[in-house]
Amino acid sequence: MSKPQRLFVEAPLSQGARVPLPNDQAHYLLNVMRRGDGDPVVLFNGCDGEWRGAIRKTGKRTVAVDLAEKMRDQSAPCDIDYCFAPIKRARLDFIAQKATELGAARLQPIVTRFTVSERVKTERLVANAVEAAEQCGILWVPEVAEPMAFDRYLADRDPARTLIFCDEAAPVSDPIEALTAAPEGAFAVLIGPEGGFAEEERELLLRGENVVPLSLGPRVMRADTAGIAALTLLQAVKGDWR
Repeated sequence: MSKPQRLFVEAPLSQGARVPLPNDQAHYLLNVMRRGDGDPVVLFNGCDGEWRGAIRKTGKRTVAVDLAEKMRDQSAPCDIDYCFAPIKRARLDFIAQKATELGAARLQPIVTRFTVSERVKTERLVANAVEAAEQCGILWVPEVAEPMAFDRYLADRDPARTLIFCDEAAPVSDPIEALTAAPEGAFAVLIGPEGGFAEEERELLLRGENVVPLSLGPRVMRADTAGIAALTLLQAVKGDWR
């Protein structure tokens, strides 16, 4: 038997509890993964830690999990917002998955002047974030916010949260040096659209309080690649990779 399937649920988790699974998860366990009555499964819900349990068929197509033991106590996510201009759907799925794997606590779509794809299906982002969380072993699923206009985002942002935006013309070319100089605490990583930020948007960012322009080296990256690079650098210098 392969390792137990790991699932995110919204129900409370506690010793000895029986947790009914939604129909889609029951179908996945029984018909896709070919798991049966008594097979092990692992559940987490983002607040009660991670629990080992056993599958219990409660009907022809219904499944519950009987919880047996707590495997890990709940841990808090890194205080990192990942803010991004929406792009094509397949690459947007990729963004949600990789940002989750890299420890983002919140996903915030931002509509900029050059944003091409303004339609965002937040439920699709949530589904991709859940799948990534189940696979990579973290104990939470990032919050997914509704899209927000660039101007409103800047007006509403908390200046105590360091805002890092990828900028090819950053005055400090070494990204590690730039991040090392940033204060400790909460962070937001902002990735522009495929066409980059408009000049007036860049000027607004540079005038903002507690804003760090971040160079990503000599190569021009796609928006989704830039996001991975920025989150990786942040986790290595200021996050939980240390």
